[in-house]
Amino acid sequence: MDSSQTTASAATGGVPAGGNVMMTRQSNDASPVESSATTAGTAGTPMDDQKQNLTEVINSIQKTLGVLHQLSLTVSSFNVASQLPLLQRILVDDGKNPDEFTRDMLNGCIAKNQITKGKADAFKSMRRHLLEELEQAFPDEVDAYREIRAASAAESKRFAQAQSMLPNGDVKVKTEI
Repeated sequence: MDSSQTTASAATGGVPAGGNVMMTRQSNDASPVESSATTAGTAGTPMDDQKQNLTEVINSIQKTLGVLHQLSLTVSSFNVASQLPLLQRILVDDGKNPDEFTRDMLNGCIAKNQITKGKADAFKSMRRHLLEELEQAFPDEVDAYREIRAASAAESKRFAQAQSMLPNGDVKVKTEI
């Protein structure tokens, strides 16, 4: 090495000018490997080179772990609810209108609600029919049953009013202006 290369090498931290350099982030706190590398002895021995390589690998791993942590935070904060449903995205990819999909889904929900309402009405009708037949066979017991049901309904209504609940179980919302 001539004198100009020696001066440039000293200015760049021991790396000849024009050489490839891999920069690593160094922290103020030394890791156990770094502290043992600085106290081990003279520089330039194969053991010191291995420790320096190990330090660079550790720093690279720590940097990668930091990036992975930031990525996991980004992924966990991703709001899936704001995205289009999977079926809608597939329809859009296929060139179909997502409004048709929405209309079909709403119509399907309406049909299922009508089926459920029909089942509930059928159970009410069956209950009414059973009470009529029971009243013909056991009039005293049916009267006692109706008194118990009326008392229970009145108690539930008082409790709902005390809890500011509506008779259907919903809670009243106070609007603040």
